[in-house]
Amino acid sequence: MTAQHIAYLTSVYPAPSHTFIRREVEALRAQGIAIDTFSIRRPDAGARLATPDQEALRTTDYLLPTGPFELLKNHLFALGGRPVAYLSTLRKALGHRPPGSRGLLWSLFYFAEAIMLAAKLKARGITHLHNHFANSGADVGMLASHFLNIPWSLTLHGSADWAYPAGYLLAEKIKAAAFVACVSNYGRSQAMRISHPAYWRKIFIARCGIELSVFPKSPHGHQRSQPLRIVTVGRLSPEKGQLGLIEAFAATRAKGVEAHLRIIGDGPLREQLEAMVSDLDLQDHCILAGQQPEDAVLEELAKADIFVLSSFLEGLPVVLMEALAMQVPVIAPCVAGIPELVLHGDTGLLFNTGDWQDLAEKIAYAAANPDQCIAMAAKGRRLVVELFDINRAIEPKKQRFLSGDPGNGTTL
Repeated sequence: MTAQHIAYLTSVYPAPSHTFIRREVEALRAQGIAIDTFSIRRPDAGARLATPDQEALRTTDYLLPTGPFELLKNHLFALGGRPVAYLSTLRKALGHRPPGSRGLLWSLFYFAEAIMLAAKLKARGITHLHNHFANSGADVGMLASHFLNIPWSLTLHGSADWAYPAGYLLAEKIKAAAFVACVSNYGRSQAMRISHPAYWRKIFIARCGIELSVFPKSPHGHQRSQPLRIVTVGRLSPEKGQLGLIEAFAATRAKGVEAHLRIIGDGPLREQLEAMVSDLDLQDHCILAGQQPEDAVLEELAKADIFVLSSFLEGLPVVLMEALAMQVPVIAPCVAGIPELVLHGDTGLLFNTGDWQDLAEKIAYAAANPDQCIAMAAKGRRLVVELFDINRAIEPKKQRFLSGDPGNGTTL
């Protein structure tokens, strides 16, 4: 069997919110699979990267920025060397787009990037290309693999993969892919919902994983903080529901619960969140701590009495796995793949998505019943060990990468 040389492509790599991709790459490499990482763009200059992410930054090959001469050279070589494949890829790019002039323009950009990527992949001897997320990076990856006639595959995560424009184009990507990995049963069901039954066999579960050796194997050990320490982690954006979390937090304090909320992350909603904290006179009780590197986020989780997620939309967030791995009690919305990890009353507490009164009641319950919540978190860790250990989580993809015929793996 010919040795496989895999490329991973994302739109931005590494990224503080996507450390699970780096963990997956590292774990697969440790199992003997050759993987090179590619990215459309570099992370923002101000991104706070952990040491392993800084190493990934050094070794990743970036498409952009590039000069017009390099772009023209790659396209002339591609057209001269493989004219039929070049024109076929251009036709595919023009057909794989949302309607309208903007969609047409961006399809030409993605085609231009795909030919550049193809040159890099060919120079490295890449035999299989894999994308995380069904976004524009996947457009580029699918087109590059089409030009080179190599297998291409995709991992689907959550809400962004089903939303417009990615969701509009997803059925065609599933058809084109050698395999489609989904991080949750919910995600797999959504992929099956929009695809032809003939392609269901190529859609399987491959969960995101965490390195359990990084996390303590017993409760964090400190006594309940006074006031209660609540932590949330996520990009400050509307779909993450932090405005509702602050509302629920204020209601919880109004019920007499002494608590402190730390919001870890940054994003476009920051000013609005700061204004809400000020309007509710919570400046001494609610801190927006900004974006933090991976090791600092884990420190915040280790100090938490309760971890709360407030999102409207999600896939199956890795930060929930991390919190439960530390046996930190969790409260999360009953949405998408989350109930596959947070089983209400068993491994954590669920609230009705967008119901901030219900969230406030769940926080108050957790504050009043620490022993029950710690017992749930212990069960949660056992579930994380069973399903989300990184060495177990990579097995489905590993089997397909090593087979040399990645479309014929067993559906899990």
